[in-house]
Amino acid sequence: MAEAMELVPHHVGLSVPDLQSSIKWYQDMLGFILEKQMEMPPLHAKIAFMKYGDFRIELFEVAGAKPLPEDRRFPQKDLTTHGWKHLSIGVKEPKKVLEMLKNKGADIALEGEVNGEAMGFVRDNAGNLVEFNKIGFI
Repeated sequence: MAEAMELVPHHVGLSVPDLQSSIKWYQDMLGFILEKQMEMPPLHAKIAFMKYGDFRIELFEVAGAKPLPEDRRFPQKDLTTHGWKHLSIGVKEPKKVLEMLKNKGADIALEGEVNGEAMGFVRDNAGNLVEFNKIGFI
């Protein structure tokens, strides 16, 4: 049974209002590559899988979907609602990555330190929160 329960992260799914704009954002800002694009009729969705190394992000565009609530765009406010909070990515130098993203025009949601380590959040083109921490940080 333990072998059947081996957990390996596969992907994170994000609903976005404009699939092509989100593909471009994840390519231009974070270096993801488009792995596959398709339609999923049972979900009435257009889907794109973006890949960076072994990590994938699945982007969904569904016509008529509700926009991201305003509170979900701010790390401090988002914590007051149950559910998944953000995508967190480990990088060697969070401060440099945030500066690079800022120079590319990324929407910086929060910059700071936790236990002496730099960290921060950006909003993707749809307002979803993406956090950057030092690799190995806990």
